[in-house]
Amino acid sequence: MLLDRATGWFHGTGISRCPSPNYNARPPGETVSLLVIHNISLPPACFGTGKVQQFFQNTLNPDEHPYFASISHLTVSAHLFIERDGGVTQFVSLHDRAWHAGVSSFEGREGCNDFSIGIELEGTDELPYSDAQYAVLQRLTRQIQAACPAIDVARIQGHSDIAPQRKTDPGPAFDWSRYRQALTDNEDNS
Repeated sequence: MLLDRATGWFHGTGISRCPSPNYNARPPGETVSLLVIHNISLPPACFGTGKVQQFFQNTLNPDEHPYFASISHLTVSAHLFIERDGGVTQFVSLHDRAWHAGVSSFEGREGCNDFSIGIELEGTDELPYSDAQYAVLQRLTRQIQAACPAIDVARIQGHSDIAPQRKTDPGPAFDWSRYRQALTDNEDNS
């Protein structure tokens, strides 16, 4: 997986494109300076269903599951989605504003979608994430950091950190130490 910095799209083995209509342009002159880690599974705690892709494309059938009826009206997206097996789907160019953070604030600045990239991990707050997900997340993060140097390790946050009254993801199951240590080890080996 390689990031084409000109387009903001990743390409290569292990990544697919599934363009979402749920995005718009970032404010003029905006610098991407935050990476937000989320989790999602549809239905909750069910993996590999393809329903996340449908949800981010506004094609989720509300009649297929009671939970879908409660969310099918939402228009949301993320830039990237990492499945349990490490497969990646990109929905929005990194240059554009995906609608992933909602009402949010980081370091006193509201509206994190304006200046952030959102990555969804297929999972729940309570179930451990897979080794493949951590490996791919680290690879994607390194490339994002190279393209967006304002995103240092301190500017990688969970959805729960930027919207603490509303969100709990990626939850206690996400191993922040493991993830950040891998990024720090990469810096030491550069």
